[in-house]
This record gives sequence, C-alpha cells and structure tokens, in this order.
Amino acid sequence: MGPNGVITLSIPVIKLHGSKTYLKDVRIDYDSHWNRIHWKSLVASYASSPFFEFLTEELSPFYERRFEFLVDLNQHLLDFTLQQLGLNIPVRCSESFTGISSDQDPRHFIHPKIDQAAADPDFKPEAYHQVFSDRLGFQSNLSILDLLFNVGPEAFSYLQRSLKT
Repeated sequence: MGPNGVITLSIPVIKLHGSKTYLKDVRIDYDSHWNRIHWKSLVASYASSPFFEFLTEELSPFYERRFEFLVDLNQHLLDFTLQQLGLNIPVRCSESFTGISSDQDPRHFIHPKIDQAAADPDFKPEAYHQVFSDRLGFQSNLSILDLLFNVGPEAFSYLQRSLKT
C-alpha cells in the first residue's frame, strides 16, 4: 500500500514465444530493473511502519541478488516468510506435475484474476493499523509483507484470528 493506494508489483519474466515453459525454467527479466523499483516502492510505502527496520537487513538481499529463475526467488521468499511467521513447514518441489483435482485444491486459490475474499470465505481479515490507513482506510488481502511490516511478530496470531472455521 502506497500513499496513493494499492501498488501492484510484479516480476517480469523472459517469455519464449511459441512454446510452453515449465515453471522451473521461467527466467527473471532484469532489463527493467524491477528489483530496484520494488525495493524503492517498499521503502517509500513502509519505512515508517513499526517493523520495517527490523526486517530490512534480511529482506533487502532478495532485491539485490540476481536470481536467474523465478522459482528460486519464490522459494527463498517463501522460506523467509515462514521463518518470520515462526512456522517450520518443510517445502519441496514435486518431481512431476499433478493436475488440480477439485475446487478445494489450494493451488486453485492462487490466481491473479480470482477475488481472494470470494475464493476463501472462511478467511475474514481483521483490520490492523496500516501506514496510510488514516487516509485510505484498511486494505485487506495485500501482500504478507504488509502484514509483517505493520504487525511484526503478531502476524501469525493475526492470521489465526482471521480464520473463521
């Protein structure tokens, strides 16, 4: 969340025209210097948040290092997130593709065109203080970084309280 509203940050990838690419082979495109843009956006948006300075040292290397493959960056960010939440969940890549078998498959929920609030009606996020909430109100379903920067060590408890089952 920035001073003017929600900021959408995406990582550009190198597209091979005319052929499908396995997820493990998707390469990150650094021509646009997206990593500097992302980091500057995070600093501008969250420098005044309560826990930004505590996470900066661990988080900034993700935006300085040049990962070749998107899956590697995603894995490192996932490990960082799980560590910050205090979760010891082993995550590994599968050796083969398994199709989505039902609407209950969690991979079904992770899609940019799906309204997350509608996708998981059992998750009702509670409002917490965000940097610009005095002007823009509370914005739910932002990134996990928004939660970590604003709530810090209470992030996991917050997520648990937001589950309504």
